[in-house]
Amino acid sequence: MQFKWKLIALTGTMVQFLTYANAQQQPSAEMARFSVQEAVQYALTHQYAVRNAKLEELYTIARNKEVSGLALPQVSASGTFQDNPIIQKQLIDASNFDPNVPKGTLVPFAFGLKFNAAGTVNINQTLFDPSVLVALQARKTLEELARKGVQKSEIDVKTEVYKAYYNVVAADKALAILDETTQRIRKTLDETKEIYKNGLVEKLDVDRLVVQYNNIQSEVVRIRNLREVGLAALKFQMGMPIKQPLELTDTLGNDALKADIQETAGFNYSNRIEYQLMQAQKKTQEYNLKRYRMEALPSLSAFGQGGASRQTNSFDFFQSQMWYGYVSWGLNLNIPIFSGMQRRRRVDQAMIDLKQADLEIENIKNVIDLDQVNSTTNLRNNITTLENQEENMQLAKDVHATTMIKYREGVGSSLEVITAETQLLEAQNNYFTALFNVIVSRIEYMKAYGKL
Repeated sequence: MQFKWKLIALTGTMVQFLTYANAQQQPSAEMARFSVQEAVQYALTHQYAVRNAKLEELYTIARNKEVSGLALPQVSASGTFQDNPIIQKQLIDASNFDPNVPKGTLVPFAFGLKFNAAGTVNINQTLFDPSVLVALQARKTLEELARKGVQKSEIDVKTEVYKAYYNVVAADKALAILDETTQRIRKTLDETKEIYKNGLVEKLDVDRLVVQYNNIQSEVVRIRNLREVGLAALKFQMGMPIKQPLELTDTLGNDALKADIQETAGFNYSNRIEYQLMQAQKKTQEYNLKRYRMEALPSLSAFGQGGASRQTNSFDFFQSQMWYGYVSWGLNLNIPIFSGMQRRRRVDQAMIDLKQADLEIENIKNVIDLDQVNSTTNLRNNITTLENQEENMQLAKDVHATTMIKYREGVGSSLEVITAETQLLEAQNNYFTALFNVIVSRIEYMKAYGKL
């Protein structure tokens, strides 16, 4: 029943794949509006890596069903028809059949008739086979390993979608701030041009502001290009057609980004999918070792055979003539005695594989510990940097506002305005960088503690 539902799921997956492939060539003109959670859910359905991992799970289930068939009766049927245009003859001593014939009188004699037909049914049933027994025991572990593979693919996809989504959102926030900066410089430039017409400032002051305005425009173009590339990368990570229009509905809140690190006292290594995968792989190695060890045990199977045959010199098989049937059955016992030490060597190799699995588990624990230390430290440092850059940006805004007041009152120069504007732009860029670093480090932190 479980396999039936898995096949239904496979059919649904293939239908989704065909729909997805068609959508790649004919993207919908309707705008898709996704929050980050909706983008993640879309990716878990459409992303290639997840779909492929789910097919691998179905493949493993199908293989397990094949293994189950080894414990069921194996039934086969065969039929033969033979035509003997020239029947082979052998020489026999006729004196063996007739005492009146002199000894040594050889007579050719044909064994068999012109037409032969036979039908046979064979049945084999495994009663005890160590390799089949271990294979049946390992089925759940193999299915669990496949499920863990799907979960790992989903976590990897979530990580990449979160990063790509918030990369675009951060670019949107940067464009919004740059738009305010552009309007502010445009206003200052227009005012300076009017003052220049009245002869109160030099043309050099106007030129400086034009250069600054052009620099801001170039920065806006750069951020827009980065956003376009980032949006395409997000669609790719989601498994969405690149030409599909997409609008992001979530925004960035500094309070959420700067929130303190969550409590992690209850962390267990089993929270990480990588550790779960290693544990499942170790179980498969244990079954492998068990299989080689049990090869020393005998195997027992039952067999049965039944059929009918007929021989005739004329082709009259469809007439009511006599067919001679036969039935046989028995047991087949196979006792391994000496295999040239090959089984012992396979056991040795399996034991080494199991020890390597233990080492990999020990290593993955260290890797997880390192991930947690790095992610925690990076997140704390990036949060501190973001707070500092946010404060710097606000100070730069205050300095710029004061400089503009002085400039409008005639006690400041355009050079001071340009300097304040440059410092504000630099502070904004540093803030954008710190903002994105916090986003990435918080995602890595959640992944390190198995919270994705």
